[in-house]
Amino acid sequence: MIKVWSDNLVAGNLGRHQDRGSAFVYLTEAPPERAVSMTMPVRLASWDQAIGLHPIFEMNLPEGYLRERLRLGFAKATGAFDDLDLLAIVGRSQIGRLRYTAPDGELDEEVPFLSVDEILATRRDGDLFAYMMERFARYSGIAGVQPKVMIRDEANAKAFEYTEERRSPSVRGATHIVKLWDPSEYPQLAANEYFCLMAAERAGLAVPQRRLSDDGSALVIDRFDLRADGTYMGLEDFCVLNAKGTARKYDGSYEANIFKRAAEYIPAELHRVELEKLFTLFVLNTVVRNGDAHLKNFALTYDDVNGAARIADVYDVVTTVAYLPKDVMALTLNGSTRWPDAKTLKKLGTLRAGLTPSEVDVILERVATAVSETGKDMQRHIQDAPAFAEIGTRMGEIWAAGIRESLTR
Repeated sequence: MIKVWSDNLVAGNLGRHQDRGSAFVYLTEAPPERAVSMTMPVRLASWDQAIGLHPIFEMNLPEGYLRERLRLGFAKATGAFDDLDLLAIVGRSQIGRLRYTAPDGELDEEVPFLSVDEILATRRDGDLFAYMMERFARYSGIAGVQPKVMIRDEANAKAFEYTEERRSPSVRGATHIVKLWDPSEYPQLAANEYFCLMAAERAGLAVPQRRLSDDGSALVIDRFDLRADGTYMGLEDFCVLNAKGTARKYDGSYEANIFKRAAEYIPAELHRVELEKLFTLFVLNTVVRNGDAHLKNFALTYDDVNGAARIADVYDVVTTVAYLPKDVMALTLNGSTRWPDAKTLKKLGTLRAGLTPSEVDVILERVATAVSETGKDMQRHIQDAPAFAEIGTRMGEIWAAGIRESLTR
């Protein structure tokens, strides 16, 4: 059994259900604002899941290397190691407003300190990677296949002073996400994402503060779900909003499972602004050829689970075609995973985002300019970081082709 906390208050209890599923029960006195998800309002009846965890509880479970490391480290103690066991390990430190403890536990994230400046200046070697995984894996409730951990920066954490009135334990919580990759599999992937996020910001999208390590091996990103007062925003990805588990993150279409679903959860008065952001992000993913823009790489954020939801800050954008030359889109558009042309983009923008043809043209031009200007920054970076030359040159060619093939009318 796991106790589930919402906005630092107990919401209910989560446990196993039948042979392979799980069940969540709200406390009888839980008010509507204690809901764990926009998809799971407070009610007396339990929320049952036939197989695995409910998508909102599975949302931040580590995947790939980090999950396997945790399994190897804790399987002896837990016996059979399933998603509920994994949630019990990483549940105290999560992205978003939910936390998880033992039935008699209290909130206490206690993420260890580590200087971000030290990470940025340290050259990558096996010892640093092993150290990061060993020290921070259990505090990293964050999804993704590539190794990433959540850390508490010494300097930033001191800015959050704990008060009983706020009841925020985030003074001891993670402040940054550190992404590390296997250079033999995806060389220069940190720099790849760094420049993709730079292009997104130039295109007018909200992007978290990020820094690239001196040797280009690590990307350090500020948490965008952490408010200035140290409390957490709600965040739900589109797997959750579509009632799909992580294993189905490539299952669906951009029209129905991203744009239509977003319109259902974003208030009507915000459609104009928020759907324009979503369309701009889709266009950017198209131009930089990000074949991993799946359901978990889009999300909504909110301050109140029953209030206004908005498009989350941009995250996890990379040029996948730099490593997989024949890569295609993660989801379908008009029944196809082929990269769309300008005509197809204009149709998507007008029909699904409610934009006028002239507004779509402005967005296409803005993205083209942002990607072109960022491409120049990439070329300058190559002069200072020769190791980036091969991937950086390849990315520049891919981006030019993306502008030519998808934005030229």
